[in-house]
Amino acid sequence: MKSFVAKTINLRDGNQEEKRAEIRDYFLKTWNVYEKLYTQLASDDVFYHRGDPLRHIILFYLGHTAVFYINKLYLAKLIDARINPEFESTFAIGVDEMSWDDLDNKNYNWPEVQAVREYRETVKEKVLDLIDNSPLHLPIDWDNPYWIVMMCIEHERIHLETSSVLIRQLPLGQVVAGRFGEICRESGEAPINEMITVEGGEVYLGKPNNHSLYGWDNEYGKHFEEIANFKAAKYLTSNQEFLEFINDGGYEDKELWTEEGWNWRNFKEAKMPLFWRKKDNEFRLRLVAEEIAMPWNWPVEVNYLEAKAFCNWKTKKTGKTYRLPTEAEWMRLYEYADVADQLDWKENAPGNINLEHFASPCPVDKFEQGKGFFDVIGNVWQWTETPITGFAGFKVHPMYDDFSTPTFDGKHNLIKGGSWISTGNEATKHSRYAFRRHFYQHAGFRMVETETPLNIEEADYETDYEVAISCEANWGDKFTLNASFFHELSIIILTLLEGKPVKTLLDLNADTGRLAFELAPFYEKITALDSSARYIRIPIQLQEQGYTRYVMKDEGELVFYRDVVLSDFTLGANKGNITFKQDNAQNLKPIYKDYDVIVAANLLEELNNPIDFLANIHTRLNENGYLILASTYNWKDEVRENWPGGFKKDGEPVTSLDGIKNILEKHFAMERDPITLNTKVKLSSRIKIERLSEITIWKKK
Repeated sequence: MKSFVAKTINLRDGNQEEKRAEIRDYFLKTWNVYEKLYTQLASDDVFYHRGDPLRHIILFYLGHTAVFYINKLYLAKLIDARINPEFESTFAIGVDEMSWDDLDNKNYNWPEVQAVREYRETVKEKVLDLIDNSPLHLPIDWDNPYWIVMMCIEHERIHLETSSVLIRQLPLGQVVAGRFGEICRESGEAPINEMITVEGGEVYLGKPNNHSLYGWDNEYGKHFEEIANFKAAKYLTSNQEFLEFINDGGYEDKELWTEEGWNWRNFKEAKMPLFWRKKDNEFRLRLVAEEIAMPWNWPVEVNYLEAKAFCNWKTKKTGKTYRLPTEAEWMRLYEYADVADQLDWKENAPGNINLEHFASPCPVDKFEQGKGFFDVIGNVWQWTETPITGFAGFKVHPMYDDFSTPTFDGKHNLIKGGSWISTGNEATKHSRYAFRRHFYQHAGFRMVETETPLNIEEADYETDYEVAISCEANWGDKFTLNASFFHELSIIILTLLEGKPVKTLLDLNADTGRLAFELAPFYEKITALDSSARYIRIPIQLQEQGYTRYVMKDEGELVFYRDVVLSDFTLGANKGNITFKQDNAQNLKPIYKDYDVIVAANLLEELNNPIDFLANIHTRLNENGYLILASTYNWKDEVRENWPGGFKKDGEPVTSLDGIKNILEKHFAMERDPITLNTKVKLSSRIKIERLSEITIWKKK
């Protein structure tokens, strides 16, 4: 694997041409190692299988990382055309086991594997041309175009690891060993673990904005904790240690498990870790592409729920208090042991990380890293007690606005330290990745012993400023005298469609859900789409839990808190009629068709090409179906050539409505005169923006 080894790039130091060459090399190494990962599949047929029933087929991930380059570079206007719009829709959105992800293969027209490989080659050449010929200025920071290039590269390195976990879950006969590096061949009895004191101290979490390495949005901001002395295990918990838990009936003792953990254990009928195998009283371990005799001195790989049950078992057996570390405690251990960050690595990584040593875990006592501790970083990830949320000052990157916020739900716990296949950003000090607690990665755990009570701050209020503004526009009428645009629009829609034979409706700009909930009692099936998971997760929460919360700006540093309870709006009785999903209205999947009504509320002005949208929307409607548009006609300046109206032509004004009529008249007739709807968008307690939307209804010919 040496030819693929690369550290993530210092984006601030050096000269331009050296940096261009570094980025080119980093891109190619990333691209090639990702493709090498899939050579472990026994045949192309395996691409159409799922490693995990709650994830896409393997082929999706081969295409997804390439599509990500094109979608992000196009969004950032670094390229001016798509390569394959169908692929760039089909392979666009991954899965975090969220309820709006539709995994039914009937909804996907999966292409041939070779077609995906050819698409990847085209993307590769496109990206190389961009790297070779685009202007490059240092430093490369958040607003620099090359930040988007790095974003795409680091995204593929994330999927290098997560896809390896999916391949690890395929049946053994569908994979071939020996094609992706050498696994560790050292195994034996595990060392006796011991607890070592870690001196407490001040811990500052959050990557500085001027840091030299690329970072995801959740890494930035500031958080401070004062950590008391605690003890941490010298080694990661080994397979042999975990066997004691199994043999002592750990999977059968309900008292050891959290409620969530016990429900998972019963659902899965779990008796041992996912990657363990047992035959004729002999244990074996499934690696990514092969099965080996159980290496008892390797770290056990489990989910958070199993790790937590083990700690509770250890507490019960010894009378001492064991648990997993918090994120701040892990960081204190990292700094106390004086582990070098990636910027300061010498010739080799100081542990089994970055694919520099093995293509598998290795013994827990192989890499000592300081103060007597082993594997503070590397070997396998380490579960923490901390659900991920943003630090103070968190803000989303506009080019990837739903990377982090969908995980700020209290259900995703942080893993720290990286694994043998963690590369790039994943192998840095400030990296912050989180997964659902029942989820498997190449992850294990290190116990801590402490009497300090566990204090987890649950930041369950939505703090994303733009999403909060949307929540206020949708739901704020419950707390203020301001009418909700979406409530008023629903009344207009129901009036316009009164007595018409309509049953199915497509809401193409669902926002945070008010319109869909208002219309649910009157239609048998509503599909509500929004392009951003940041927004669509709010109505998902309302649909599942009946409430949501958000924080609004008051004045200066002051804020106020809103609790939205669906039943307070006399809504929710027919919420099962709604399906909320994330999708791009400008590049919809083929499954979104055969509707009686399509509503596009303040959508046209958000699109890069409203003309194209209007010219093709009839294909999604049934015969005699209705299109309802609401728009402020506040067109984007940067796509002037795609405005339907709002300009002069041949010296005469062309209004937006005139332009829309010209586009739609081939397939639609306008039913009645437009209606104007006034709305005030609240930005803070003292700042509001007034908008006028023009509402038109069109019947398909």
